[in-house]
Amino acid sequence: MANGDAPGRGEGDVRADRGATDAAYRRARAALRSGAERAGARAHFRAMGIDPDRLDGAVVGIASTWTGTMPCNITQRELAAHAAAAVEGAGGVPLEFNTIAVSDNQTQGTPGMRASLVSREVIADSIELMTHAHDFDALICLVGCDKTTPAALMALARVDKPAVVLYSGPMRAGHLRDRELTIQDMWEGVGAYEAGRITRAELDELEHLSCPGPGTCAGHFTANTMAVALDCLGLAVLGDGLIPADDREAKAEAAGRAGRLAVELAGNGRTARAFLDRRGLRNAMAGVAATGGSTNGLLHLLAIGREAGVDITLDELAEVAAGTPVIASLAPSGRYVAEDMHRAGGAPVVLRELIRSGHMDGDAPAVQGGTLAAATAGAPEPDGRVLARTETPFKPSGALHALRGNLAPDGAVIKPSAATPKLLKHRGRAVVFETIEELKARIDDPNLDIDERCVMVLKNCGPKGYPGMAEVGNMPG
Repeated sequence: MANGDAPGRGEGDVRADRGATDAAYRRARAALRSGAERAGARAHFRAMGIDPDRLDGAVVGIASTWTGTMPCNITQRELAAHAAAAVEGAGGVPLEFNTIAVSDNQTQGTPGMRASLVSREVIADSIELMTHAHDFDALICLVGCDKTTPAALMALARVDKPAVVLYSGPMRAGHLRDRELTIQDMWEGVGAYEAGRITRAELDELEHLSCPGPGTCAGHFTANTMAVALDCLGLAVLGDGLIPADDREAKAEAAGRAGRLAVELAGNGRTARAFLDRRGLRNAMAGVAATGGSTNGLLHLLAIGREAGVDITLDELAEVAAGTPVIASLAPSGRYVAEDMHRAGGAPVVLRELIRSGHMDGDAPAVQGGTLAAATAGAPEPDGRVLARTETPFKPSGALHALRGNLAPDGAVIKPSAATPKLLKHRGRAVVFETIEELKARIDDPNLDIDERCVMVLKNCGPKGYPGMAEVGNMPG
């Protein structure tokens, strides 16, 4: 919608149209409390138990990405209720609504994976459309699984309203004797079983233990990567995102903080694009790189930048990543999981270290007020186990890199921090698979001439080729 201007219209025309729309909203709001022309609207508010006398207060949209189809976002109805109560207690009018969400984990290896990247656009469109329809004074976005956080940020870039974003929290790690488990162990177990390295009983044990409760995947995969990016952008109350999803009391308090802050911001707070500028996106990239985050983080930041009108490139973000030390030891490239990072002080420790060492701009704003530097000044020192100082990082630099070549002339992203040194430079015979389905059909063929020196190339998995940019983490081992 934000890019849906009619062909041939100039920027001046667009600005004039937006100005007229804003004026129309102001007239409609002025009449909402008592004007005869909006009696129908008031009748509907009364039907929901909202006294029209309250409509002089801030009207706050609460966009929940709740879905009962997966554990990632399943606590968000509770969080929305807590946020709504806080909005009402602060004198505002909370209006909750919902979007879709798609589980990358449940759809992997099926045609349903085609829906994942598309869901990001649908979620962004939903939030934008509801804001356009109801003219909220401020927004609270409750996000969780992989595509919901970037989708909410893309929508906020379009509507440019005051907003607070709350990540609904990671899952606890599973445990198998003295070993911590994440969903990655589950998928690796599937590959190990198909390769004959573990028994079906051992696979079943992983299935029962790897995902013990609600929340996003426990490791530092895309969802938790974007939770850190939220803090670095300044659009979340610092430290609230990585509170585990099953810590109901602490998470309810976080939702209450978001609700009260949204009312405070309505009408006079910084709008979303003040956080989604070049400085904010570069800060987010530094945070993603410093925590060994997902390559998807870089791709999502590019999409957010485009919606915010920031001309930022893959090469610019990759340069930030390459120059940032890895100061968090988080799975899959490190040892620990999200709840360990939270116990060690969480994202505020990371931000404080990056600001102190000049890898992040601490003058960028924080949604709770002031700057990121001021908001993180009281964060504890790194514990040296989960989080490190920049002078003694777990890896000196290069959590993410951009590549260009004949396979990806427009650029590709790799995560060398998750690779063994021998994989950073390799030469071998290419074994090419045209589709995911072909790879699945051929990979166990005893006549397939393949060994450790080969390079497997899987084509047609991008946004257009599959379509949908499928993940392929469940390939046989």
